[in-house]
Amino acid sequence: MKIRTRKFLGTILLLILVVAWSLIGMAMAQIPWLAASGWRQAIFYVVAGIGWVLPAMPIISWMQRPDPEEA
Repeated sequence: MKIRTRKFLGTILLLILVVAWSLIGMAMAQIPWLAASGWRQAIFYVVAGIGWVLPAMPIISWMQRPDPEEA
């Protein structure tokens, strides 16, 4: 697969990841025991804000692989 195609598909996957991650995060933020505590909310938002990077890293590294040399 050419790098241009990988970047296109990777961009779509990253957009899907960010949308799904944010929707799940918003739903989880409404849990009563979490919504009732300020320090729990702070920890949750830090983890949720940084957490999407871990699943995004393999997608980005896959996108950046060079094209195989054609013989």
